Amino acid sequence: MANNRRVERVASLIKREISQMVMLDIKDDRVGAGMVSVTDVDVSGDLQHAKVFVSIYGTDEAKAETMEGLKAATGYVRHELGQRLRLRRTPEIIFREDLGVERGTRVLSLINQLSQERAEKGLSDEPDAELENGDPAAITSPTEEEE
Repeated sequence: MANNRRVERVASLIKREISQMVMLDIKDDRVGAGMVSVTDVDVSGDLQHAKVFVSIYGTDEAKAETMEGLKAATGYVRHELGQRLRLRRTPEIIFREDLGVERGTRVLSLINQLSQERAEKGLSDEPDAELENGDPAAITSPTEEEE
């Protein structure tokens, strides 16, 4: 088992190298169908497996096509990592689509929608509305002088 620091360092190196490969080296046209960025790499404790999370911007068809291209290029990516990183054993690469950006965008749009609905109903978005005169100091604990 590798220590956590080594695992993090290997994950960082893999992320950097795969990002370069996606931009410059992978010639598959399907990978260029959507705008791709490597968001995270999760390496197992024994350095044998690496999940590469990619964020793809584009239509659903472009995302599916890009994922197919990345999965087809897995052998090439693993071989190149072995050449570039010179590890004893090159980890198996598994590409996963990172949906975190989409989830974040969806949550923000829901928050904006709720605040719009509240504004239309005339409700206040301010959390301090129920405080005395809107002064947050009104709910703080007393100081030593006041005790």
